[in-house]
Amino acid sequence: MAAVLGGASWLRQLPFSSEPILYSYLQVVGSLLCFTYAANALVRFRGTHDRLTLTLAFGFVLSGAIETVATFNFYDTLAGGASAQMRVPLAWMVSRTLLALVLIAALVVERRVPNSREPGREIAVALLVVVVVAYVTSAAYFGSPLEPAMHPAAMFSRSGDIFPAALYAIAAIGFGRRVRRGVSSVDRTFCAALWMNVACHLVSTQSERLLDAPFTIAQFLKVTSYAVVLGGALLDNARLFDQVRQLAVTDSLTGLSNYRTLINVMDSELQRSRRTGRSFAILLLDLDGLKAINDQHGHLVGSRAICRLANVLRVHSRAMDTAARYGGDEFAVVLPEAGEEAASSVSRRICERLAKDGEFPQVTVSVGAAVFPRDGETIDALFNTADRGLYSMKGRSHSIHTLARIAACL
Repeated sequence: MAAVLGGASWLRQLPFSSEPILYSYLQVVGSLLCFTYAANALVRFRGTHDRLTLTLAFGFVLSGAIETVATFNFYDTLAGGASAQMRVPLAWMVSRTLLALVLIAALVVERRVPNSREPGREIAVALLVVVVVAYVTSAAYFGSPLEPAMHPAAMFSRSGDIFPAALYAIAAIGFGRRVRRGVSSVDRTFCAALWMNVACHLVSTQSERLLDAPFTIAQFLKVTSYAVVLGGALLDNARLFDQVRQLAVTDSLTGLSNYRTLINVMDSELQRSRRTGRSFAILLLDLDGLKAINDQHGHLVGSRAICRLANVLRVHSRAMDTAARYGGDEFAVVLPEAGEEAASSVSRRICERLAKDGEFPQVTVSVGAAVFPRDGETIDALFNTADRGLYSMKGRSHSIHTLARIAACL
């Protein structure tokens, strides 16, 4: 902060004056960034029901709207002469203080008010917070008999900007605590943007007139902080969308592909094999005695047995193969460019590795295989053939399967 104030004091001495059009551009860009962030925050709320994000969305919309209106009144202020340019724009103080208070209020509400399962109530709470903050801020500034003014002879020519700077510092500390709790990666960008807003208002305290060097730098810092917030929100939304996509195609317990992905892969392999004339194989696998394991050792051990088989499939399948869990203890492996011999080899390897994984209790697996087009030319036909082979093996003794028994079922 001392460095920022030192730099702002140096800027204060420069005989610099920016063009009004630059200020207008910065205001328009800042407003667009506010509205864009709000739109992205609403998208995030629909997926996560995060009340903090929703409250910030409403706060940024209101702040952006105030700054948009202020852009049209700025030229009237310039036309008022030198005396008018010595007054701090009231819209600046209202929008900046409003946004800072919304940030603080959102953090307080998140920690103190219980979450609701109904999105409508979350929206009502967020709207109530923003409306109350907006009313208090507007009443404080518009109802005050003292108009914010610049005092060139004072150490802080715009002492009124110290208050928003303190509010943004409090909000930055609050988001910093969220970062330490590991709530979300977007909090890091918020924390950086809030400290930029602190710097923005510290620089503003050294502004002696509109459009001078500290005033212009403060505008740049404000718009840059909005860009940082929006960038963090976009990256976080991309991360959330990627997580949703992964959940849609993978099994939550094992991390393997799920039934939907299995069917899509098989359909692609059918089309490719019909086009190229090459075969592919599918293996169906089923753990032996999982119910007995659950009854004797508990469901956690049973779930671990499922994961043990999934790990074997993940490690000992080829990179081009697709291993999937499509039922409770039922798995499938699609083997592109594979025939009966390759399917037999993969099956033996899986059974051997699972039986010798060294964990307790020892588990075994039954396997059935089908090869396109020999055993069927549709997904259902291939599944039926492999399923018959699987239950042929499962109908025998549940001791560790020998290689001959495995081969007999393929």
